[in-house]
Amino acid sequence: MSKRLPILPYRQDLIQKARWLRKHSTPREIEIWKALKGRQVLGYKFRRQQPIHRFIVDFYCRELKLAIEIDGRSHDFKIKADLERQHMIEQFGVSFLRFSEGDARNYTDSVVGEIERWIQVHFESK
Repeated sequence: MSKRLPILPYRQDLIQKARWLRKHSTPREIEIWKALKGRQVLGYKFRRQQPIHRFIVDFYCRELKLAIEIDGRSHDFKIKADLERQHMIEQFGVSFLRFSEGDARNYTDSVVGEIERWIQVHFESK
C-alpha cells in the first residue's frame, strides 16, 4: 500500500485565479510546462499554477515538495516580497527553484537539466 502524500493547505478562492493564470500563461511558462508535463522529468508529476497557502506557484511537484518559479521582469521590483512569500511556503517543507524568464526562453533545456540535477541530488540520492 503506497503512502498518501499530504495536501498542502490553500485558500479556496485561489482556485479560480489559478485557472485564469493557466489560461493566460506567459510564453516562457508554456515552454517550461511543455518540458514538465506528462511526467517527462524523471517520471515526476508537475502541476502548473498550483495554490499553496495564500499564494500560487508557477509549477509544483507534490511528491518532491518542489516549487518552480519563472521570474519575469516584474519580479525585479518585488524581490523582497517574493522572498517573504517563498519563506512562508518553505515553512510547509517546500523547496524552491527560481529561474529567470530569459533563461526559460533562451536556455529551456538547461533549465530542465537543472531541475533534473536538483531532483537527483536532493531526492533520488536518499
